[in-house]
Amino acid sequence: MTQTTLTSVQFVKSLYEAFAQGDVPTVVGAMDEDIEWYEAEGNPWHPGHAFVGSQQVVENVFARLAQEFEDFRIDCRRFLADGDTVVVEARYSATRHRATGKPLDVQAAHVWDLRNGKLVRFQQYVDTRRLADVMGVSNY
Repeated sequence: MTQTTLTSVQFVKSLYEAFAQGDVPTVVGAMDEDIEWYEAEGNPWHPGHAFVGSQQVVENVFARLAQEFEDFRIDCRRFLADGDTVVVEARYSATRHRATGKPLDVQAAHVWDLRNGKLVRFQQYVDTRRLADVMGVSNY
């Protein structure tokens, strides 16, 4: 599916559905080759700058989700659009963090920017204090 045949919200929703089914190649295929991916400031995975390109996103986000969390899920609650920008209110959950054994249940918001049918920018907002606690990171 291309974004040109769907509304921006339908396109982004379809990618969350693909991710939920483990279809990471579909999600990666929707990314512009120079996508800028920003983890929330305070997120233990935030390197202080954007991950650039799908390979960095896969290595530094998607692979780590699979490695560090058991049964990670994103429950999308609401989608809001302003042209080619889509905001998603969501919750992250996981049965447990593999290192700490703690379950994950935190609120999050995502801001997606699209251009020419591709994802060009992602900004995450998440309850970083709770996320760090679940991950056993003591930076608070």
